[in-house]
Amino acid sequence: MAKESFNWKSLFINDETNNSEGTAATQPSTPISTTTDKKFPNQATEAFPTNSLTNPFLNEIFEVYDKGFESLNESGFDFFELYKSVMAVGVTNPQSYQMAFTMGKSIKSDLTKEFLLQKGSFYIAEIEKVYAKYDTIGKTKKAELDNTITKEKYNLSKSISDLEAKIIELQKELEAKKIELQKIDPVNMEQLSEIQLKMDANNLAKQKILTSINTVITGINQYL
Repeated sequence: MAKESFNWKSLFINDETNNSEGTAATQPSTPISTTTDKKFPNQATEAFPTNSLTNPFLNEIFEVYDKGFESLNESGFDFFELYKSVMAVGVTNPQSYQMAFTMGKSIKSDLTKEFLLQKGSFYIAEIEKVYAKYDTIGKTKKAELDNTITKEKYNLSKSISDLEAKIIELQKELEAKKIELQKIDPVNMEQLSEIQLKMDANNLAKQKILTSINTVITGINQYL
């Protein structure tokens, strides 16, 4: 069984598990020794949907799967070589299958339909295993990020609520202080007025007594 060598480093954000997995270089398929007339196409010509405006990662991940599929290929002719040929010539063209099978028979004389289907199932199973593995990683990362976002939103919402409550309390305190400020003059006016009257009376009393004393002193100086 071929060793999994999908390169998944760029599929998820700084995935720690990628340090030990998925780093093997993609091994090229073993060249098929054929004559010039029996060369199989090197690449499939099927166009994958690549609407990068909708999902900018499509091209990258399609390429990862394509290279991963190629990395699973073993030496000799099997489903992979037939797949490449059929995809290049025409996947809906019956003759492409007949031509690929005939060429395959010329390379592997014991080639059978059952063998091709068995190998096709093998590739599907391997790709499904890889998909399941990294689908789990993706879902785990998404769940972790969702939890982080939820916690951050909760903490920020709580902080905002606390601040709003403090602002309300401060506004109440501010209004109370303003009312107290407005009451200072009326509350103290009577006392201020009383003090001022007493001060005025003190001045008048002093002036009166001093005036009378000075008058007597003047009289003494004049009449004695």
